[in-house]
Amino acid sequence: MLEPKPSRVFVILGIGVFAVSLAAIFIRLAEAPGVVVAAYRMLIASLLVLPFTVRALRRTPLTRKNLGYTLLAGVFLGIHFASWISSLSYTTVAASVTLVTTNPLWVALFSWLFLGLAPPFTVLLGVLAAVLGGALIGFGDLGGGSAPLLGDALALLGAIAASAYLLLGRAAQRRGLSLQAYVGVAYSVAALTILPLPFLFGLSYSNYSLETFFWILLLALAPQLVGHTSINYAVKHLDPTIVATTILLEPVGSSLFALILFREVPAGLTLLGAFILLSGVALTVRYSRSAASTESA
Repeated sequence: MLEPKPSRVFVILGIGVFAVSLAAIFIRLAEAPGVVVAAYRMLIASLLVLPFTVRALRRTPLTRKNLGYTLLAGVFLGIHFASWISSLSYTTVAASVTLVTTNPLWVALFSWLFLGLAPPFTVLLGVLAAVLGGALIGFGDLGGGSAPLLGDALALLGAIAASAYLLLGRAAQRRGLSLQAYVGVAYSVAALTILPLPFLFGLSYSNYSLETFFWILLLALAPQLVGHTSINYAVKHLDPTIVATTILLEPVGSSLFALILFREVPAGLTLLGAFILLSGVALTVRYSRSAASTESA
C-alpha cells in the first residue's frame, strides 16, 4: 500500500490540531465533573464510530500481534481524558492545556527507551523550543485555580498517558490494524475504562442540564472524532515525536478561542511563548519534510 504524500498527512494533522484546540473551551462550558464529561465524551464517540468499526474489523481483524497494543492504547486514552479533563476543575485552562501538551518530552523519552528511536538533533532542538514556548504560555497561570498543584499533576498525568496512547496506537496500526478498526476499539476500551469512575466517586450520571449534554456532544464530535482520528492517521505515517510536537499548537488555538469567546486577552509572556512554540513546531516539521524527501529520493 502506497504511503500518502507528506503534505496530505500534514494537512490532516493540522485539521486535527484545530479540532482538539476546541476541547478545553467545550469542557469549561459543560458544567459537570471531569470524569462525567470524559465518560460521556468517549461513550458517544465510540457509539458514533461503531458501524464503521464493525466493517473495518472484518477487513483488518484484531490479531495476537495488534490486540494487546490496541487494548492498552484504549486504557491509556481513558486515563488521559479522565485526568486531563478533571485538571480543568482545579487549575487554569492555559496551565492545564500547556502541561498536557508536554507530549513531545514523553514521546521522545519513551521512543528512545522502548523503541530504540533516538531522536535526531534537529528534532530535539524543535521539541525543546516548542516545550519552552508552551511553558511560557502557561507560566503566568500556574498558580491559579482552586487547587493548582493537583490540577497541574493531573494534567501531567494526562500528558504521559496520551504519549503512551500515541505510541501504542502507532504500533497497533503498523501491525495490520486499519485506522477505523483501531480507533473504534480504542475509543470503546477508553469508554469502558472511564464509565465506572463517576459511580466510584459518588457522582450523578444524569443530574445535569441539556446545555451540558450539548457541549459534551460537540466535544465528542469535533475534538474527539475529527481531532483525535486525524492525529491517529498522522501518527501512522509520521514520526511520533513530530506529531506530538505539532500538537503543541493546541495551547495557541485554545488561547485564541478563549480570546474570541471569553475576551481573555493573552499577556505579553503568552505571546512570546506562542512565537517560540510556533518556531519549534516549524523547525520540527521542516526537518520531517526534508527527511521524507531524502527517503523518497
